[in-house]
Amino acid sequence: MKKILLLILIFIAFFSCDNEDALEEEIAKIDINVTVERFDLAFAEAKPSDLGNLKTTFPFFFSSRIPDSVFVEQMKDSFQIELNNATKAKFGDFKTETNEIKSLFQHLKYYDKTFKTPRIIVFTNYVHYREKLVVTDSIALLAVDNYLGENHKFYGSFPRYIAQNLKPSQLVVDLAKEYAQKQMFQSQKKTFLDEMIFFGKELYFKDKVIPFKTDAEKIGYTQQQLEFANNNEAMVWTEFVENEMLYSTNSSLVSRFIADAPFSKFQLELDSKTPGRLGQYIGWQIVKAYMRNNDVTLQEMLQTEPIEIFNKSNYKPAK
Repeated sequence: MKKILLLILIFIAFFSCDNEDALEEEIAKIDINVTVERFDLAFAEAKPSDLGNLKTTFPFFFSSRIPDSVFVEQMKDSFQIELNNATKAKFGDFKTETNEIKSLFQHLKYYDKTFKTPRIIVFTNYVHYREKLVVTDSIALLAVDNYLGENHKFYGSFPRYIAQNLKPSQLVVDLAKEYAQKQMFQSQKKTFLDEMIFFGKELYFKDKVIPFKTDAEKIGYTQQQLEFANNNEAMVWTEFVENEMLYSTNSSLVSRFIADAPFSKFQLELDSKTPGRLGQYIGWQIVKAYMRNNDVTLQEMLQTEPIEIFNKSNYKPAK
């Protein structure tokens, strides 16, 4: 009997992989034209006499309230020059990132036929890592000085849990996050469960639109942190349930288990060994269970209220 069950599981896994491969082949054929405009290079190479052309081509980087003399001084600023050199050295022709963005957009188009390719512009923003991207329906601005590598000297004063995701491989992950949040709907985020499932939706969205990224990259963990979460999923869930956190409106739970942090705060001795954002990770697993156990589309799930997702997920972490 065990051998029969094993064979059935192998067959299901093989059939599922075959279907996923066929889907990815179909998505790869979607016609998407991606052109990346390099404002970072244009500004780095510009002379004061070029300022008029830059303002015409990239008007959103310039304010009429700021005199041209300020931008001329910025061209000569030593830190700006250092940023220019660093981004040019790290990204070169931006080919790898362009290919990943194209694949993301092909997946977005597959799941949302109304998706239109935005104007994509690369720039620098003095390493304001909380403002790495600006995304609207028509434009995507990418501040690449925030993706130079976790050990870059520009990030030496940053907390380690922040710096570890300031690398090129995370650019398309962050871009996918922006599109997820544009498409998600929840009438409220009052309870801890609401918060978990909000981020669970975002992470499941990444599963679908950037399948070429690892789970660790999608959630912004190291491989070791992801393994901790995978191996201790049942323990984490038990802590949440037994301490009656799910329906709690205590805002401290967000800072303890949802927000960026060096570790999650169970108020136990093991805290320092845990990754942060374990509430997001559990929300991800709940949404995965919901999608396995219900016949709904990605778009339908994104619009579904958290309590319905939880109730219909039949989520039970493996022990």
